[in-house]
Amino acid sequence: MTTTYNCTADDERTAGIAHARRAILEKKCVVLPTDTVYGIAADAFSPQAVTMLLVSKGRGRNMPPPVLIPRLTALDGLATDVYPDARDLAEAFWPGGLTLIFHAQPSLDWDLGETKGTVALRIPDDEVAIDLLTVTGPLAVSSANRTGQAPAQTAFEARSQLAESVEVYLEGGFRPVEGTDARPSTIVDATSLPLRVVREGAISIERLREVVPGVLDINGNAADEAEDNAEVPAGEAPAPSDAVQSEAAQSDAGEKPASAE
Repeated sequence: MTTTYNCTADDERTAGIAHARRAILEKKCVVLPTDTVYGIAADAFSPQAVTMLLVSKGRGRNMPPPVLIPRLTALDGLATDVYPDARDLAEAFWPGGLTLIFHAQPSLDWDLGETKGTVALRIPDDEVAIDLLTVTGPLAVSSANRTGQAPAQTAFEARSQLAESVEVYLEGGFRPVEGTDARPSTIVDATSLPLRVVREGAISIERLREVVPGVLDINGNAADEAEDNAEVPAGEAPAPSDAVQSEAAQSDAGEKPASAE
């Protein structure tokens, strides 16, 4: 039976986290608030649970969900070949609206879909989300909406789309802030150097470059190249390569693990 908990009240929050934990253990889906939008979550290590998540959203295996983690120390257990630049970004912007794509640890027993051996990781800056992640461990989490519909900014909005496919809805109020539009996380490809933005979102390229100056923008340009292109008269700026355009366009379609979350 689907249940909604008002997590702005301490007693319901405690009960809601406990029920959501049981649901995750039972390979069911839950909806939780994050600092960007609401997410639909499932046990990242259960193919059955991840399949339920994808079916609930109306999404195929070619659009695998990212994984939310509760603390930075979980990074090395899930990812391999973590470059110093990527670690610097994680330390600077986690918890927060930055998703980093890494090569997944090959020993992990999970199936998130057609990931091409990668995993997208993030620590959300949200107390309810962290409370749940702390008692469940890593969760596969995608935006709490049917594919093609607007991301939910409350649990009520999520329930209107996902209905009984979710066991527990944790209502934490409007995300990110009432009266503002949903803002997905920025996605950075950290599987090779230089790091490259593949989706623009909550963390601007300017903020990323304050930590790692060499981060490429979504068009594959370094900071100095972007400035040079800005000086070229309109209509004469060089177009980004087909490969970069394709990767950016596919960031929500399974070319790299990503979502509106």
